[in-house]
Amino acid sequence: MIDVAFKFISSELNQYLNNKLSLDVASKDPVVLGNISKLSEAAANNDLEEKVILTLVNLEEERILRNPEKFTRVEDRLEQRNPKIFLNLYCLFAVNKSKYSEALKYLSFVIQFFQHRSVFNHITDPLLDDKIEKLLLELYTINFEQTNHLWGTMGGKYYPSALYKMRLITIDESFKEAEGEMITRVSIEGKGGLN
Repeated sequence: MIDVAFKFISSELNQYLNNKLSLDVASKDPVVLGNISKLSEAAANNDLEEKVILTLVNLEEERILRNPEKFTRVEDRLEQRNPKIFLNLYCLFAVNKSKYSEALKYLSFVIQFFQHRSVFNHITDPLLDDKIEKLLLELYTINFEQTNHLWGTMGGKYYPSALYKMRLITIDESFKEAEGEMITRVSIEGKGGLN
């Protein structure tokens, strides 16, 4: 599901940038999925040159939405399943351009896109995968120390970038561990007059 969400967001952003910058449709898309920490390995990563690179830098479970119940009613039966996991993904949009002014221009357009469209659902985006109910993207601001740690982990070289929190990816295997009939009647039997 994570890969599907990232491919969808990069596709939507590519459409926006291609229209905004009047890019040649035959040219490659300006946004690619890639690991920004691999950028220093220049020979192997020509596909990351002159691109906006979308990288997953962290994820967290949204525990507030987790259902503690393991039993689900399906028609007239009960099924035991582990509850769905709801994830927030931290997406880094790093701009790798040889001209710094171009990098800043592309970064501005990325921020403009998500300012204009921060919610993606099946009403506004029929191409959104059926397993994804909706995606919400919000700019996630980190301080200088956290930025230093992030880029230190990514290889040390800073690129103009914006970090977004993407909510809510649902992970659901839909594997039932057990199933049984609903309890519809309770009776107590015993000696001594109570029935």
